Amino acid sequence: MPSPTDSADEPTRQCVTTFDPAERRASEAVVSAVATRLEADPVELAPLYDVVDPDALDDLIEHAQRGDADGMQLVWFTYEGFDVGVESDGRIRIRDANPTAAS
Repeated sequence: MPSPTDSADEPTRQCVTTFDPAERRASEAVVSAVATRLEADPVELAPLYDVVDPDALDDLIEHAQRGDADGMQLVWFTYEGFDVGVESDGRIRIRDANPTAAS
């Protein structure tokens, strides 16, 4: 379940959740995490494939888990009004895509 990590220095609210890449596809974990953040049912969300290729996302994370990749793999995209970052270690970062700009 996402947990907020607010800071006075941080103008946007960010949540971080984790999943086990060996047991769950990254694309499914993203939809579940965003639905939780929105307090909505996952079936109510727009299809993930409207913003990112779910198979490519899953393949990237799976490839990194096999040890074929050097270092951490990270991909960012915007989904349901949030910037979503998926890391190859199973972390998902969710933050407001359009923070209120200071005038």
